[in-house]
Amino acid sequence: MKKILAFAGSNSSTSINHSLVKYICSRIDDQEIELIRLTDYPLPMFSVDLEKNEGYPEPLKELLQKIKWADALIISVNEHNRNVSAFFKNVLDWLSRLEYKFLQDKKVLLTSTSTGMRGGISSNQYVEGVLPKFNGEVVITFTFPAFKENFSRETNTVTDQAISENLDRVIASFLDEIQ
Repeated sequence: MKKILAFAGSNSSTSINHSLVKYICSRIDDQEIELIRLTDYPLPMFSVDLEKNEGYPEPLKELLQKIKWADALIISVNEHNRNVSAFFKNVLDWLSRLEYKFLQDKKVLLTSTSTGMRGGISSNQYVEGVLPKFNGEVVITFTFPAFKENFSRETNTVTDQAISENLDRVIASFLDEIQ
């Protein structure tokens, strides 16, 4: 049994990326999964001066311990104006300052969604390129288009059959990679 840490890179209390991660977690059996919200680990905007004068915030150290606990990660990144959100970029900045290779030996299922047809592909591609710099291995990616039209939050289900089948294949591939 593998330990999987799952979270969205969003600070929205109504995050569709969190809903996507929650759904993915519900589709995985026989693994130890912890679903968290990054907002439970509040971090100030990164600054070299802040780092020098105050050191590393306790929530950052707690988040790093969660990541170290896990064998693999499921991350869904949101997109702001075709870029990764400042919130998630800030989390990455802090983590990489505390321990540059903070993703050492971690395999990652990287997803994204948005209300548009691109499904957050720009932020997904950005993060896919960045995580290996911290020694994370992105083993598979998935972009979920038009979230509001293709997902029911009330029933926690994908309503489009083709997307559902494709996502199930992605999850199965991820699980094969982490065994």
